[in-house]
Parts: sequence; structure tokens; C-alpha cells
Amino acid sequence: MIEAELKARVKDVASVKGWLGRQATPEDATYQDIYYDKGDELTRSDRELRVRTVSTANAQRSILTYKQARVDEESGSKPEHETEVIVPDAVASLLLDIGFSEYVRLTKHCQNYSFEFAGYDILATLVHVPELDGAFLEVETLVGDEQLDAALEALKGLLRELGLENELETGTYTDAVLEARSR
Repeated sequence: MIEAELKARVKDVASVKGWLGRQATPEDATYQDIYYDKGDELTRSDRELRVRTVSTANAQRSILTYKQARVDEESGSKPEHETEVIVPDAVASLLLDIGFSEYVRLTKHCQNYSFEFAGYDILATLVHVPELDGAFLEVETLVGDEQLDAALEALKGLLRELGLENELETGTYTDAVLEARSR
């Protein structure tokens, strides 16, 4: 599956929250992300390996994610493979033992909204990263290769409806956080 995703910078958070709140009830979550790399082999080839721990009011779960190189330059959409992790420390030990190292660790404070738009199951996430100024909106849906272009058009339509079509961000949080930390 490919995660068709667009990310936009949000200037009017209240307006975006209002629109999203009319689509779905938000779920607050904190993501603790640890990205791994071997040297910078994955980063140089536009791939990602991450262990994410998601904490909500009711639960905590961890997910191991491998993202292949982007298949769409404009959006940064990537094929994605995920599996739930019962013991994240064991996975971290395994990764470190086979030659990976921690590349970057970051926190994302999120409000997740799940709803249908233009025939797609959408996850819209309003994101705040402590090291970065402002807020971001990620809109995504999982699709097969043959549906990517149509799904991205639907996501662009959603951003147009929110007035965010000219606020697209193509950079990664990892790069932005590393840059902010180096200042």
C-alpha cells in the first residue's frame, strides 16, 4: 500500500479545527518517534525506519514502520509497511544490534480526525512539533499504486476546501527538527 499524503502549514488553526470538527470527533494523541538509520544509508536513499509509540487517553501502542522511497515527488507519498510492536525496547535492541543507530527522536502532539472525503477514508492530523514553529495538517489515505493520482487529487481538493492549497510543505519533520536543533 502507498500512503498518499499531503502536508500543509496551518496559519488559522481555529478555522481548520472547526472544519475538521464538523467531519469527525478529534482524538488527541502524542507520538514519540524514533527514526533509525545505518550511517545515513536510508536517509540518502529517501527511506525511513521508525518505531512510533502513540499515546492516547485510553491506550498506548507502538508501531514499526518502514517507508520506501517516495513514488511522487510533489507530495512525498511513499509505499509504507507497518506492524504493531508489543515490546518497543526489544525492537530497539534488535535494530541497534544489527548495525542501525538512532537517527533522530522527536515528539508530535496530534489531533486525529477520521472521516470519508471524495470516496476515500481520510486521516487528517493536526500536528504540533515542539521544536518547530506553528502547526501542520497532514491528510492521508492508503491506496494501491493505481489509485495514487486520484487519491492525491482528492487530498488536494480537501486542502482547497480548507484554504490550504497554497501552504503545501514537502520537507520532513526529521529534517526540520534536526535543522532547528542545530541552530
